[in-house]
Amino acid sequence: MTVDALTDVSGLRVGHATRIGDGWLTGTTVVLAPEGGAVAAVDVRGGGPGTKETDALDPRNVVRTVEAVVLTGGSAYGLDAASGVMAWLEEQGRGIRVGADPAHVVPVVPAACVFDLGRGGDFRARPDAATGRAAVEAAAARELGAPVPQGCVGAGTGAVVGVVKGGVGSASTVLGSGITVAALVVANAAGSTVDPETGVLYGELFQGRVAYPEAEVHAAAQRRLTETAARSTPPPLNTTLAVVATDADLSKAQAQKLAGTAHDGIARAVRPVHLLNDGDTVFALATGDRALDAANPLALNEILAAGADMVTRAIVRAVRAAEPVDGPGGAWPSYGELYAGR
Repeated sequence: MTVDALTDVSGLRVGHATRIGDGWLTGTTVVLAPEGGAVAAVDVRGGGPGTKETDALDPRNVVRTVEAVVLTGGSAYGLDAASGVMAWLEEQGRGIRVGADPAHVVPVVPAACVFDLGRGGDFRARPDAATGRAAVEAAAARELGAPVPQGCVGAGTGAVVGVVKGGVGSASTVLGSGITVAALVVANAAGSTVDPETGVLYGELFQGRVAYPEAEVHAAAQRRLTETAARSTPPPLNTTLAVVATDADLSKAQAQKLAGTAHDGIARAVRPVHLLNDGDTVFALATGDRALDAANPLALNEILAAGADMVTRAIVRAVRAAEPVDGPGGAWPSYGELYAGR
């Protein structure tokens, strides 16, 4: 049985730590790999990224697998969340062995952040090591294959896309070969996911038939957005983050190609994208449970195509699952609130 989320890739768990209220509107999301790690790679396209340990994922470098990936709010401050995940992994003896003693490990924990500072009202309310520990403990406590909470949770708690509320979304598919490909995104873009002419989500144009909003509904939504935009000054930095994963047996170079092509999924759902004030970052994970067809040199292609598709679907889900926010840090209506019933 599948749950149409990142956890359909066998061995992966997802945990969120969410902080709301008293000036907080932020959080951290951790993707926990199976013990022993997953092959990992990254591709950064935005002009203003906030990341940690991404150089280690270069195929030319020695690190091949990682035990966890951290997505977090708090801009560069929030990258402290990765320290809490590292500490937890060290306690479990999980990481790169660096000595004869099994306890002597160095967990490599790649991380990327989104800009959500001040959206709850307090600029200093941002994730730290304790938030990261809470998220990884939440991931470890979940059953394998459990559904992934979506919307305004974890790193998507304070996320905003254009002038509407963003959040966390996830999606998966099983290819004809039996290989699973899935994605999890934190949609927090400077660009928009909504076509200003029609009100339809850009990402849904790539998913088959689209139900367009009635003209009156769209006009009312545009008026509402104009009214609320005055209360919420667009932030200087935004970012869409994604983890795209598969149970295929990929090399680091193949995983990096998967991370790169998955950015196409962002470009379909967000316009404009990869700007200087974006930090768009995609991580790729491969658990290696299923071999590629060795007789077919192009066997990777269907995984690459599916990765981009799943990122698009996950962004649509993030926006549709988001709930409106109206607080001291600003007002951001949700897409579901603006276009109720579609």
